Amino acid sequence: MQDKTILITGGAKRVGAAICRRLHASGARLMLHYRRSAGEARLLQAELNGVRPDSVALIQADLLDDAQLPAMVEQTVQRFGRLDALVNNASSFFETPVGSITAAQWNDLIGTNLRAPLFLAQAAAGALRRTRGSIVNITDIHAERPLKNYLVYSVAKTGLAGLTRSLARELAPDIRVNAVAPGPVMWPEEDSFDEVARARIVAHTPLKREGLPEDVARAVHFLIADAPYVTGETINVDGGRNIAL
Repeated sequence: MQDKTILITGGAKRVGAAICRRLHASGARLMLHYRRSAGEARLLQAELNGVRPDSVALIQADLLDDAQLPAMVEQTVQRFGRLDALVNNASSFFETPVGSITAAQWNDLIGTNLRAPLFLAQAAAGALRRTRGSIVNITDIHAERPLKNYLVYSVAKTGLAGLTRSLARELAPDIRVNAVAPGPVMWPEEDSFDEVARARIVAHTPLKREGLPEDVARAVHFLIADAPYVTGETINVDGGRNIAL
């Protein structure tokens, strides 16, 4: 991983920040994307550059604006000279119960969770072929187990799981494409799960505990750095919840 360059979307906070810290600690240089979290992004950049100067750069972009996506890749290559991995981590998450779904909600959830990963992968393919790099998509347990009242989000993550497999075929043999599917790792910022709901989810998780952002980060690191013969796969980081009834 030493001096390899990784572009990560939504890397300023939560699971994205944990992924950034893990990859940076292994020697990678990062182009850290954010949309609104400028303060968190700058703090994380300062923290990591304090460890290794000039190893982290920031890029602000709205992933719903397709025109901005190729520029993210171009600026990464201009800044660091190469691109070795793309981590599609950024995600919108909110309720869309049937009967109240709007076109704007569809465009937001499908745009961040599915369309942007596709067009970023397409934009990055040339640079990744030159380095025989890889792509890691962050999917969700709800790609397999739809979450009630979150129809569009569940559909988007199901699409991202399918995109992972399709890109693995399309971009082989030069680029590997895999995914990590977290389970109960961090509760949504919108506080849509109360204590009772959280306890019920943990009770139905075989390991009987919540995961940590670092658990997801370790899986991402493995797929980029230590899995040269793995492509088209999804690692479930969910305490076994995907096999629970």
